[in-house]
Amino acid sequence: MSASAMESAAVTALRSVLHRIHQATERSGRSPDRVRVVAVSKTKPVDVIRRVYDAGHRCFGENYVQEIVDKAPQVPPLPADIEWHFIGHLQSNKVKPLLAAVPNLEMVETVDDKKIADRLDRVVANLGRKPLKVLVQVNTSGEESKFGVDPSGCVELAKHVKQGCTNLVFSGLMTIGMLDYSSTPENFKTLSNCRTDVCEALGIPEEQCELSMGMSNDFEQAIELGSTNVRIGSIIFGPREYPKKDNAQ
Repeated sequence: MSASAMESAAVTALRSVLHRIHQATERSGRSPDRVRVVAVSKTKPVDVIRRVYDAGHRCFGENYVQEIVDKAPQVPPLPADIEWHFIGHLQSNKVKPLLAAVPNLEMVETVDDKKIADRLDRVVANLGRKPLKVLVQVNTSGEESKFGVDPSGCVELAKHVKQGCTNLVFSGLMTIGMLDYSSTPENFKTLSNCRTDVCEALGIPEEQCELSMGMSNDFEQAIELGSTNVRIGSIIFGPREYPKKDNAQ
């Protein structure tokens, strides 16, 4: 597919996603403006992101620090207009490069322990940035291959972020459903139950605690189960494209 065709396809796909979200919110009795779409452009060129931006979309996400660091300064001409989300596993040594290079980073969705929360808190303070929104990542499926705090520990971690990290804004919870989608509804219901527990412990209304759950294959179901933030990549941008390895070496 040519570059221009790829760009046009992404815009058409985004409009289809927004239409499907509208239908899903109607089924769940909510307004479409209560659901944020994070367009995840992993491995895709900057020109495609620009085209989606030109179509009116403003929220983008990346899984890898180097990729968001490379892309963020390039799109758009007014970078403050974009809301960037980091949605991958974040290592402590990558926090400063991420926050220093992406001044319009709006949210880190993957805080999974106190160590990374404390590191983010310190770096935000040292850089003089405005407080950073964060989500606590919960491993709702119990898979060892997944990052995230156990559901039994989400209240303690949420408390630590809200009460002990003055430069962070606790904004909600995030999870990744099982890759084969066999237990996705249960995963999403578990996160919703975690929100109930967290909000009770922190004394905040559930409307102030986001649920980031749902990706390309399950976002409609996630919305129907209460998601306020869906992370859509392959439907909008197409399959991921990784450099081919040179087998001759």
